[in-house]
Amino acid sequence: MSPNKNTMHNIITITLNPALDKSTHVRQVQPDKKLRCETPVYEPGGGGINVSRAVHKLGGRSCAWLLAGGPAGKVLCDLLKEEGVDFWAVQTKNWTRENLMVKEDSTGNQYRFGMPGPETSEDEWRQCLDKLEQMPAAELPKYVVASGSLPPGVPDDFYLQLALIARRRGFRLVVDTSGEAMLKAAGAGVYLLKPNLGELAALAGKEEISAMEQEKIAREVLEKGKCQVLVVSLGPRGAMMATKEGGITYVVPPTVPQKSAVGAGDSMVAGMVLSLIKGCSMDDVVRYGVAAGTAATMTSGSELCRKDDTENIFQWLQARK
Repeated sequence: MSPNKNTMHNIITITLNPALDKSTHVRQVQPDKKLRCETPVYEPGGGGINVSRAVHKLGGRSCAWLLAGGPAGKVLCDLLKEEGVDFWAVQTKNWTRENLMVKEDSTGNQYRFGMPGPETSEDEWRQCLDKLEQMPAAELPKYVVASGSLPPGVPDDFYLQLALIARRRGFRLVVDTSGEAMLKAAGAGVYLLKPNLGELAALAGKEEISAMEQEKIAREVLEKGKCQVLVVSLGPRGAMMATKEGGITYVVPPTVPQKSAVGAGDSMVAGMVLSLIKGCSMDDVVRYGVAAGTAATMTSGSELCRKDDTENIFQWLQARK
């Protein structure tokens, strides 16, 4: 399923555990009462899907590869078509999950309910790997973004298998995940890893790390060959980038009016990969990524970054480098 089957893409995103995201708001969340919610908004969700959506919002092109099943899967694909995002969907027997986000108007608090993914068969998840293996060399993307959690039935070495294909076939792999899936992929041929501080600690085999240790550990991760570029997400404090050639770079975003942090990490990845495609310097790659991630916090619900906000923040960061 794809609106542009014959279009070549320099960026492909892979999402094995997508979701149909439903967001609404209510005056107050109370137990044991029927809560009258406002008309819900439906959006396609899941790590790689959001990266592709953000790439599109920033004026780029990508193709979102995903697994989709049942009515929720059909709606998700229809929403991608409406947004103009190219995609290729593997039909699954079990239904795509639905997530719910409720904003409480009286406090501004957000309540996010993430559902487990559907049981996924090997015949279904392996199609993504096979397609990359069999794709003619001239049609291979420059970057593949593997992002998000893995649903039940998908082995935690899926991203490792993807990394080995990247090494053999010559495209660059960007991984944004956590847990065993991240640990197993690291070192197998990953170009860029985007952990947060907790995930960086896991890469170092530690329970937690202090801010004073993060640079030392980042260098150790690179020296052990777990990736070529390491971008550590620091939340509101921006990001730290470590490369073997360029050392350590910090990017601290401006203070902006924040409405929701949903999708900030995916927007950051989109900004970075789009900058890599354009041949930007690594410092500008992480600056534009932080700009996109910060811009996403300025939008409501699960809406992603806007291009104008991203460009304005990027220019602000450029003026202070």
